[in-house]
Amino acid sequence: MANFCCGLLTAKREPVPLKSVEVELEVKDHVATVISTLIYENKEDKPLEAVFVFPLPADAAVCHFSAKVGQTHVVAEVKEKQQAREEYDDALSSGQQAFLLEESDQSPDIFRLSVGSLPPGESASIRLEYVTELAVQADDGLRFCLPAVLNPRYQPPGSEGASVQVSSVPASMVPYTLSFSARVSSPRPVWKVESSSSLEPLQYLNPEQTQATVKLAAGHKFDRDVELLIYYKDAHQPSAVVEAGQDSATWRHGFVHGAKRLFFKLRHDTGSLMGDPVVMVSLYPEFPQAVMSSLASCGEFVFLLDRSGSMDCPTSHNKQEETRIGSAKDTLLLLLKSLPVGCYFNIYSFGSDFGHIFPKSEEYSEKSMEEALKKVEEMSADMGGTEILQPLKHIYSQPCIPNQPRQLFVFTDGEVCNTKEVINLVKKNAGSHRCFSFGIGEGASSALINGLAKEGGGHADFITGNDRMQPKVMQALRFALQPAVESISVTWDLPKEVSATVLSPPITTIFQGQRSLIYAQLSGKSSKAAEGCVTVKYSLAGHPSQNQLHFSLKPAGDTGLTVHRLAARTLIRSLELEEGLSRGQKDEAVKKKVVDLSVQSGVNSSFTAFIAVNKNNGQSIQGPMVRRDVPTPMFCGSPMTVYGSMCAPQVSPSPMLCGAANMCVRNKYNVQYFYDNITQYSKIHQENL
Repeated sequence: MANFCCGLLTAKREPVPLKSVEVELEVKDHVATVISTLIYENKEDKPLEAVFVFPLPADAAVCHFSAKVGQTHVVAEVKEKQQAREEYDDALSSGQQAFLLEESDQSPDIFRLSVGSLPPGESASIRLEYVTELAVQADDGLRFCLPAVLNPRYQPPGSEGASVQVSSVPASMVPYTLSFSARVSSPRPVWKVESSSSLEPLQYLNPEQTQATVKLAAGHKFDRDVELLIYYKDAHQPSAVVEAGQDSATWRHGFVHGAKRLFFKLRHDTGSLMGDPVVMVSLYPEFPQAVMSSLASCGEFVFLLDRSGSMDCPTSHNKQEETRIGSAKDTLLLLLKSLPVGCYFNIYSFGSDFGHIFPKSEEYSEKSMEEALKKVEEMSADMGGTEILQPLKHIYSQPCIPNQPRQLFVFTDGEVCNTKEVINLVKKNAGSHRCFSFGIGEGASSALINGLAKEGGGHADFITGNDRMQPKVMQALRFALQPAVESISVTWDLPKEVSATVLSPPITTIFQGQRSLIYAQLSGKSSKAAEGCVTVKYSLAGHPSQNQLHFSLKPAGDTGLTVHRLAARTLIRSLELEEGLSRGQKDEAVKKKVVDLSVQSGVNSSFTAFIAVNKNNGQSIQGPMVRRDVPTPMFCGSPMTVYGSMCAPQVSPSPMLCGAANMCVRNKYNVQYFYDNITQYSKIHQENL
């Protein structure tokens, strides 16, 4: 007699232990705190290990991870990654429950959550918390994105690092639900909140309308990215927030079992990052109008367009008719038509190989523009894999044109595994160009898109539809036409007993009206009435300019340790990049700094992981443990591109459909396997509704 599985199932007819995800978002001005609760349930007759590979924003500072099983509450500690993995494995071997959260070695926007030894019939509630800054959009909105879609990523042959395996299903078949609520507060009135998903009406909490709440409409499945755009009534203003450090010793609970509470002690001495006050300075530089109006428009504009097979997928869940390649081409065409006469340009496209429309950059004229427009219109997603490294190397090998600053524009869905290699290459060549990146479609890698722009001294944007494309494109072009700001320096005017240690990397790029963030650790004592001043000086087209901000040194009363954690995350990312660029003995020294800072601050890094072991569950869990991989949404509604495992090469079902001939299949997945499983899953899914 056949065995029938009940409940939520994967494409392989395996039960899915993840039942629901609840997310609470709190936004204070331009900083967001996100608390996610994941509910697991084991309905099988054997102990389970549930493994969930999922995306998070690349710039998120994960600062809390805990689990509740029955009456036991276990809070994770941050430890060196290999040590954490060994503790996890040892716990499972001895029949104990254990929980492990780790960042991918290859990309900081991918995390792996392992829930080990979940007994039959038992439920577990996993709590994950992170903080992040919200990016300012071209229309002055603040963008928050809760990523759900994790598209498989291509690993070029010979690239560094091992691939990460991920279980995925089509986005429409994700078997767990999402509840999402947001609370927004600011010194300025909240004007509106918009989203690509259905929202309940905005509810104001006070007459001044400076606090408001909003929720996703009921019945939302976690099958697409949730994007919120938050608008305040007044324009963004420069600000500074001083946050007090923790007491020299803080008691933190380790786990709770029934009425019994156990604690461990964390020391944060004065002079340490977490013990001293930290200030977050937000500046919005305004350049003198007389200088801006006298600047000539020139430059060499190099466009790099992703034409890999995955670019034939829909741009978003809501707009199945819009493909990523279509959105990328529309963005590129708008830029081409807006370039200033007399500049130079060229267009590269890439997949498994790359090409360019001109042998070298051509002067922009009506004739060259028309030729380029015609060739772009003919482009399609027919070039196979996503090998972006080689075209970048070729572009950097080309000599720059005198008096024509090079501006590189990249359009990609970011489905690559060698993210750190690509970003390191851009950083090494940052002195010869500025890099502007566009992430096309849901699931675009925030690590790659933001990393390219940050290390390339440019600006990043995400295109998930044509409705907001034009202001983003025109803003990027304005930034590209702005001359590079030079000789940037930051000085502090503080009471004589107070000193500032800057934690952010040096400011290398300033754009008109675009936010610049500075984190600094404040040492020494001052009166509550004391004030400080920070001044940013720079040269724009030979004209000296400066922006100055006076601020109170009195700590804010309601920020907790949010600013400290963001500052720690900023410093950790800078050190990690330094480690990636260095070689030899310096690697271990930098790695040790990262591990020490991560453990001290309780913030994730690529060299550490969160580990929690329930050592008080009374008796060991008996029986062989079964592994279950929780699927993530794979947003590719088109049969044009089929993926096997994450970071595996793309498999094209038909050269005639995709236009990608002679592709080499290097994994176990084939077209029939993929469609058999999807068809099977669809039938099972319908039967269990």
